[in-house]
Amino acid sequence: MDLYLFFGGSIILNILLIWYLLRLLRKFYFISENIADLYFTMRAFRIFVHSLWSMDSYYGEPMIHELIHRIKDMSDEIEIFRDVFQYALDQELEEELNDIEKAAQEEARK
Repeated sequence: MDLYLFFGGSIILNILLIWYLLRLLRKFYFISENIADLYFTMRAFRIFVHSLWSMDSYYGEPMIHELIHRIKDMSDEIEIFRDVFQYALDQELEEELNDIEKAAQEEARK
């Protein structure tokens, strides 16, 4: 009798733990997708502001220069979280942003 209670309790406990684990995994996947989207949005915005700063009418503007540095700091912090939750990354989008960023840096050097 005690053995049946033990196995019954064990089965119920295992079912509850599996249910809880599935809920946690769904939440982590949701967080992963959102952090990846946030990272790509922030990176695209950083590229835009950097290209704005290199325009003739805004070149050397101290407020835009400060904005670029603050955006870079935020991007670095978001990238730390992205490295933890990197399950939902879009590789094509990241490669495209890398190419755009390299082109913007080359244009700024000229």
